[in-house]
Amino acid sequence: MTRSLALAAVLSLLALLWTGAATAQQIGPAAAPTAVIDSRPLPPIGAPAAAFDPHKATEAYLARVSGAAKARSDAYFEGGYVLTLVDALYAVGVAAFLLWFRVSASIRDFAERRTRSRLWQVPLYVGPYILITTVLSFPLTLYESYFREKAYGLMNLSFGGWLGEFLTGTGLSLIAGLIVLTALYAAIRAGRYWWLWAAAGTAFFAAILFVISPVFVAPLFNTYTPLPPSQTRADVLSLARANGIPADNVYLVDASRQSDRISANVSGFLGTTRISLNDNLLNKSTHDEVLAVLGHEMGHYVLDHSTRFLALMTLVALAGFAFLNWGFALAVGLFGGNWDVRRIDDPAGLPVLAALSTIFLLTATPVTNTIIRSAEVQADMFGINAVRKPDAFSTVVLKLSTYRKLDPAPWEEFLFYDHPSGRTRIWEMMRWKAEHLNDPDIKAGPVSPQ
Repeated sequence: MTRSLALAAVLSLLALLWTGAATAQQIGPAAAPTAVIDSRPLPPIGAPAAAFDPHKATEAYLARVSGAAKARSDAYFEGGYVLTLVDALYAVGVAAFLLWFRVSASIRDFAERRTRSRLWQVPLYVGPYILITTVLSFPLTLYESYFREKAYGLMNLSFGGWLGEFLTGTGLSLIAGLIVLTALYAAIRAGRYWWLWAAAGTAFFAAILFVISPVFVAPLFNTYTPLPPSQTRADVLSLARANGIPADNVYLVDASRQSDRISANVSGFLGTTRISLNDNLLNKSTHDEVLAVLGHEMGHYVLDHSTRFLALMTLVALAGFAFLNWGFALAVGLFGGNWDVRRIDDPAGLPVLAALSTIFLLTATPVTNTIIRSAEVQADMFGINAVRKPDAFSTVVLKLSTYRKLDPAPWEEFLFYDHPSGRTRIWEMMRWKAEHLNDPDIKAGPVSPQ
């Protein structure tokens, strides 16, 4: 998905409650791959159309990543399966600590001593709560986001650079948490059907994030400069005009300071739309590969995936808030006296809601992944029809393989992948190619190894 969708997902999680798990996912650019890909030659160029087999072509592309590179990619991605559970258990553990040792109740009492306004008691509670949970979760965050990424060669930042971005993300998270959680507790005080208002609020705040993220959030982590005049710039803008995208410039992002990941996006909403590609994509990819990536990203915009994402994630949020409403009553009925937690509108119960939201989101992972993955498939199809570069897109997929397992089992792809697997995406391209072999621009056959 585009970066704005990813940030909107973070906001949706925030609206479902500032969880301990969220502290391990600071707002900011993700680390990315730098490992070398082992290559094997593809079948000879110019094979007769009748001899082209999309299944064999898919296998030929997948065979280009093998040996140590494939083992490393698989190990990194599969380790994420375990960390998904570890993150959830850690978040629940942080919540349990705050409740059983009455840290949460003490923060609530502090807020009540400062003001009698129930509205202002919430931000007075939320500020210390976010900072404390961030500190408690920092060891896991440090391992996952820095040491593990460095160990796999997936980050270019020094520790000082990483820490600076972590602190920037923490500051943004604090601001967002103060606003969103204050609004959430206002909704809770509105009555028994507060979870309906909370779900509507999730959509509202996510829409705002879509608008402000490209202009105010993304530049906090990277520098955006207009792409100098070139054939690539002209072709990207031509592709945008042909597909009705209101953009008159292309921005270059200095992503190489953080990683070697190749990426691009068409982000924004309600007048803030912009086309961006990072310097890695420009410097490490061919002209056709750049267009193939931008075609995919433009597909998200043309197919209105931002609105689709908002609608579907609002439904997920609705189910999540209903679960929190039920689960809070059950948990506090059993242990509320030990925790000194009163009703659901008591800010001291925020760790209860955080633990419950962690459980809900972990359980809902296949659903949220499917929502995103299905949109990615649609964008792939739009991109290949708009750009008509199946082999260029396939080689891009191989370049992304250093951080995502290329050939998972079907159950892995369903549970853990928020994008189609490499096998799925290359098969899509080769199947499309098989149906267009008689087109003049497709007859040339597969590209030679990079």
